Amino acid sequence: MTLDELIQRQRDFAAARDWEGFHTPKNLVMALSGEVGELSALFQWLTPDEAVACLDDPDLAANVRDEIADVTLYLIRLADVLGIDLIAAARTKIDRNEHRFPPLHS
Repeated sequence: MTLDELIQRQRDFAAARDWEGFHTPKNLVMALSGEVGELSALFQWLTPDEAVACLDDPDLAANVRDEIADVTLYLIRLADVLGIDLIAAARTKIDRNEHRFPPLHS
């Protein structure tokens, strides 16, 4: 599935449930923040080594995947509602960061 197909699937999903009125930028940011909080809670008390190995635990792995999916879907929906091209925005940000943070070794 491409990003454009995922965006359209989310549009269709929201429209079929008449959720467009609830998908305001403010509400989507709040929902996104909540999902990031849920993802953070999964890692909160893990050691660095446990966090790296989180996918080795089937239950934790399933929860991490679900929360990452929720974060991704809300971010994609927010960008769509605001008319932001996620790929272009990410590309621009990486370009800016390459200038702000030059490589340590060339």
